[in-house]
Amino acid sequence: MVLEMESVSIKNQNIGMSLGIKTVTVIGSGTMGNGICHVFAQNGFNVHMMDINQAAMDKALATIGKNMDRQIAKGAFTEEAKTNALGCIKTYTSLEEAVKDCDLVVEAATENIDLKINIFKQLDALCPPHCILATNTSSISITRIGSHTKRPGQVIGMHFFNPVPVMKLVEVINGYATSKEVTEKTIALSKSLGKVPCAVNDYPGFISNRILMPMINEAILALQEGVADITEIDNIMKLGMAHPMGPLQLADFIGLDTCYSIMNVLHMGFGNQKYAPATLLANMVQAGYLGVKSGEGFYKYTPGSKDLVVSERFKK
Repeated sequence: MVLEMESVSIKNQNIGMSLGIKTVTVIGSGTMGNGICHVFAQNGFNVHMMDINQAAMDKALATIGKNMDRQIAKGAFTEEAKTNALGCIKTYTSLEEAVKDCDLVVEAATENIDLKINIFKQLDALCPPHCILATNTSSISITRIGSHTKRPGQVIGMHFFNPVPVMKLVEVINGYATSKEVTEKTIALSKSLGKVPCAVNDYPGFISNRILMPMINEAILALQEGVADITEIDNIMKLGMAHPMGPLQLADFIGLDTCYSIMNVLHMGFGNQKYAPATLLANMVQAGYLGVKSGEGFYKYTPGSKDLVVSERFKK
């Protein structure tokens, strides 16, 4: 099994090289960034992890190591493969140094349009002319980001899902000006990582969040209106619809601030009141109750505990 996976990794690396992609720079070392670094390094690509904070990157490398240990425990990886993969990753606090010889950049910074536009302006000026500029955004317009560069045909969405080493889907989003060649390369590259790419066009929320976020928002509205309690809402969706996680628990996992941001993108993008974020969601975000990342959202999270405990704020 392990030898089979390692031979697949070598094959996938060769596919990447045939596409002209050998070195990949990942901007951001948070949950998504380190997961993206993990899958590229695991498949033999040279990976440049870039963040303004070296301590954050050190933490990210430790996380990648722990996640690879889980793969080893399951017999899907070896210590040698882990050593080789970690050896593929270099860290940089200088954007210029991180991208000067890269073939692909995957931006995985905070979901903020102004921040992303600023990053892409810099990438456009610093990256080699052939470099593909991808963003891991889950909702922000690829067309708008690309319009702030001199190479909009080389700007594309490459939306991975959390946890990146486990989840198979990559949502490949075409901006209005994205070239067919860049789309085809991104799809082939995603397949070389063992992912399943699904190509979509650039509309607010794309497909994943256009469908998922209104469902989560509707669950929050049902709670806000007193239709049912947290446990009932989540259990109905888990037991009745075969969802592995209820919408309120999923919102906590994603981050309520992220959910709120995406609902605002949908609301503004479509100009339709049905996409307006629930008042309860807005209030929780403003109060700092963001879910797992803050320790409390709809549920209370205690380090080291896997028990799902409803927040005291919602108990009658």
